[in-house]
Amino acid sequence: MACIGELLEEREAGKTNEVNERQLAAIAEKVTDWSKVVIAYEPVWAIGTGKVATPEQAQEVHAHLRAWLSAKVSPEVAAATRILYGGSVNGKNCVELAGKPDVDGFLVGGASLKPEFLDIVAAYKAKA
Repeated sequence: MACIGELLEEREAGKTNEVNERQLAAIAEKVTDWSKVVIAYEPVWAIGTGKVATPEQAQEVHAHLRAWLSAKVSPEVAAATRILYGGSVNGKNCVELAGKPDVDGFLVGGASLKPEFLDIVAAYKAKA
């Protein structure tokens, strides 16, 4: 599991893609078997804060990561690599996040300890 993500200041400065590309490039240098890699986009500003990227923001970043993988690694790797969203996923936002084409699942933190975790699992299952 490779977690990447930007700080709030970086997002506000319009550097989200630049930061994530830099982090992904560092990971790509070390990977020899992409079939064993799962990427989690977890914006630092959303970890444990209750703030969450909008579904559109998450999709935009996930699509950009997939395009980067296609260009820098291979189209096959881009299509096969799971990219999870991990920024304050909860029972209220999981259905809309799961509906985005490039969001392949979730990396769930604190919500995994609450009954709403079943809603998150159900949202993912509905996508499959």
